[in-house]
Amino acid sequence: MNLAHILLLGPGIVIGLIVAAPIGPVNLICIRRTLQYGFINGFISGLGAALGDGLFAVVTGFGLTAISQWIEGLSTALQLAGGTLLVCFGLYTYFSQPPKRLDPKTEDSDKRARTLVRAMASTFALTITNPATLLGFTAMFTGLGGLAGDDPSFFAAAFIVGGVILGSTLWWLILCTVVGLLHKRIDDRIMLFINHGSGLIVAAFGLVVLGHVGMKLL
Repeated sequence: MNLAHILLLGPGIVIGLIVAAPIGPVNLICIRRTLQYGFINGFISGLGAALGDGLFAVVTGFGLTAISQWIEGLSTALQLAGGTLLVCFGLYTYFSQPPKRLDPKTEDSDKRARTLVRAMASTFALTITNPATLLGFTAMFTGLGGLAGDDPSFFAAAFIVGGVILGSTLWWLILCTVVGLLHKRIDDRIMLFINHGSGLIVAAFGLVVLGHVGMKLL
């Protein structure tokens, strides 16, 4: 390990930000959860996506070719699963009613922990069922080949992967902090409107993915 390896954190963070920042279904889900449940729930949901990005970064960064090819070989099945999940999330969100605002001091801590685990698991599942993310990482990591030197090492890959996770986490921290400032100003009527709007958009993303899969199978 040397200074050149440590400097690879920077490009890794940039990749993490590039992958996480585009407004898509996961961003919409995290924004809605932050508005409805507060910063912690939204940020934990974002961490699920960051872990998914990190998993793809590990596969790409450490040259796990067999796993990469296996994921690409399952791209149709993963897209089908991802599209179905998006439609289900969209419909669930559309029909969700604004929850009762509980006092964190009196809320059941075990119930809250289970909710946060489910929040993280859901966005992790949505992220890893999008094989296009793996292709994006492959392209960006290939571009970093020159920065890593002629003989990329374990440490070079580790710092890039670490940077990706940090960059993705940084995006969710910024997004949920900014959106969280509006949390207390949102009443039930506005929250219901947000649920309907974001639910329809997320479901539409899912239908587009399923339509794409259908065209491939024809």
